[in-house]
Amino acid sequence: MGFALSDMQLTSPAFGQGDAIPARHTGEGDDVSPELSWTRAPKGARSFAVICHDPDAPLLSSGGTYGFVHWVLYNIPASAIGLAEGTADFTAGRNDFGKSGYGGPMPPPGHGQHRYYFWVLALDRETQLKPGLTLWELLAQIEPMVIGMNRLVGTYRRG
Repeated sequence: MGFALSDMQLTSPAFGQGDAIPARHTGEGDDVSPELSWTRAPKGARSFAVICHDPDAPLLSSGGTYGFVHWVLYNIPASAIGLAEGTADFTAGRNDFGKSGYGGPMPPPGHGQHRYYFWVLALDRETQLKPGLTLWELLAQIEPMVIGMNRLVGTYRRG
């Protein structure tokens, strides 16, 4: 399938599509991940991965990657239909803060509003990937397995 949107839907009770992410889920608040849920996973989904990426961050690496990665979570079983707020379940990758787990929105001071793309990816097989993968390492490993994906986009402007 590659990386194309599918019929799967990703939602959160914390914010809607294009809405502001509450401060509770940011680096200026409690810095806990929002509750997420997904529906319409494709038939054949055997596991999931969730990521959060800020493409508006003014960063470009020497490897050609861009933006800022806030969350990388994987090895989520097919039985899951969402994630609890502040979850510590499943396998965490490394975010661009250099830490494991979720690191909430925190655009540079005076940089204006940023968009935060929360993605859920459905995979056609179970995974047992090692902890600590970066987003780019994860994507390199799972790309052939992706059978569905979609996103929820929230916004945040630093106070």
